[in-house]
Amino acid sequence: MSIIETDAVLHEAHRDNHTHRDVNGGWLRPAVFGAMDGLVSNLALMTGVAGGSVSQQTIVITGLAGLAAGAFSMAAGEYTSVASQRELVEAELDVERRELRKHPKDELAELAALYTSRGVEPGLAHEVARQLSRDPEQALEIHAREELGIDPGDLPSPLVAAVSSFGAFALGALLPVLPFLLGATALWPAVLLALTGLFGCGAVVARVTARSWWSSGLRQLLLGGTAAALTYGLGTAFGVAVGG
Repeated sequence: MSIIETDAVLHEAHRDNHTHRDVNGGWLRPAVFGAMDGLVSNLALMTGVAGGSVSQQTIVITGLAGLAAGAFSMAAGEYTSVASQRELVEAELDVERRELRKHPKDELAELAALYTSRGVEPGLAHEVARQLSRDPEQALEIHAREELGIDPGDLPSPLVAAVSSFGAFALGALLPVLPFLLGATALWPAVLLALTGLFGCGAVVARVTARSWWSSGLRQLLLGGTAAALTYGLGTAFGVAVGG
């Protein structure tokens, strides 16, 4: 029994339901995960130090130092990673560009063979490849997509990656410090705010996954809370050992 029985119904079903999630996550995924990284790492760092029974000033300085160090580290690492990836891609594009210039017939035959392998009739595949290869830049783009799986016009920017990583990490790492900067004298407001932020970040991540927002939020809350509890315990143990 056919679920969609007519062309008209097919058209309506396709128009109304044929949508997909952003499987790459766009800007949302790296931003949210960067913020979560800052939240978890700085919360764990601060609770670990607090477990050693140090002063409030020491906890605040530790949190600010963790924010700065982590944000700069993330930015530097992301810049280097994306720059290296981009340089590798550009080197491969140069290789493909030279091949298209030196051996255009071989590259055309290669593209036609690719279409043929996907079920296009040989004559039609050759004609499509010939027409697409008339523009050198278009030919380069097609070969890059088919052979390397990349879009030459959509390469990531190292600077954008570094700045976004810095900002997202710093924003997340700021949450555990914020209550102290606003006058808190105990650790629990910082922990409460950070855990709330972790739940919120986890809920937002659900936008690019198939999980429900509350399930994703609780999972992140549990992971971050566990990390904070463990480091607090370690800080307490180290504090007793050093103090003893």
